[in-house]
Amino acid sequence: MKKILLFATLVPMLSFAQNKTKPKPRKTPMEAPKPGIIKPVADETPADGFIIKGVIKGFPEGTPVALLNGQTGAPETEGKVTNGAFVFKGKVTTPDFKIILFNNQPPYITVFLDNSVVKISAVKDSLENAIVTGSPSHEDYKGFINSLAPYQKVFGENAGYDSVAVAKVLQITSDFVKQHPASYIAPLAIIRYTQISDENNNAESLYGMLAPEVKTSPMGNYIAQQIAESKKNPIGSVLQDFTQADTTGTPVSLASYRGKYVLIDFWASWCRPCRQENPNVVANYNKFKDKNFTVLGVSLDKAKPAWVDAIKMDG
Repeated sequence: MKKILLFATLVPMLSFAQNKTKPKPRKTPMEAPKPGIIKPVADETPADGFIIKGVIKGFPEGTPVALLNGQTGAPETEGKVTNGAFVFKGKVTTPDFKIILFNNQPPYITVFLDNSVVKISAVKDSLENAIVTGSPSHEDYKGFINSLAPYQKVFGENAGYDSVAVAKVLQITSDFVKQHPASYIAPLAIIRYTQISDENNNAESLYGMLAPEVKTSPMGNYIAQQIAESKKNPIGSVLQDFTQADTTGTPVSLASYRGKYVLIDFWASWCRPCRQENPNVVANYNKFKDKNFTVLGVSLDKAKPAWVDAIKMDG
């Protein structure tokens, strides 16, 4: 099964346990639902877990449907579309992202799932417009996403800088955390905040407002790790010396450049934004190289040929 990642950089999700149900007796012809009519699933509230009740149009009878871990893409439980409906039962330790995937391929439905009775209504050709109700966490998610919708362009690759839009996003994300510190969507708001702001102190302050149980959620743990990483080399600190081999195998140390203005550029041949920025790096090197300035490019490639070929290709 293809992996579908929502937050590829986040820590792995917590485990999933599927509740077993007793087999139902075979229906007699009199009990069978009429063609084209979906027999409703009885409303039942789980004692300690969730129930997802889905109604889906457009998929053939028996189409595989799976509930996936939102970060790793690993299936947590699987089933089939039966009479235009599907049901998942289980339990989550903390509310988190899940993916509902049909026929082992995208597009898919995103759900921020908690232990509730969740109802989903969707159509095959417009899964992105699926109606999800019953999950308080998903309601928080929808509200947050809708508030950011007018400013999504600031998160786009190579997006032009819009100071007004950036200021609005920073306000929306920080206000959401302050107003919903116990919401499991609050860590997502902090992640969005850090995507367009280098103010690590502000991010740490927002993280400190979270409820204890939210801090220890998967996304909360991720933010804590990022805050800890940011303190290793904060602005104004001296970067620890290191030595690596250049393209010819000759060892090169950072300390050997002491006394110069040095731009240390971490990049990789497979990193599209890095490659797009390379012409600008080269142009600035040529512009300032006679003013005691140089560039030390550090490749994160594992395979040397890809790294060397990229250097040649980008000049």
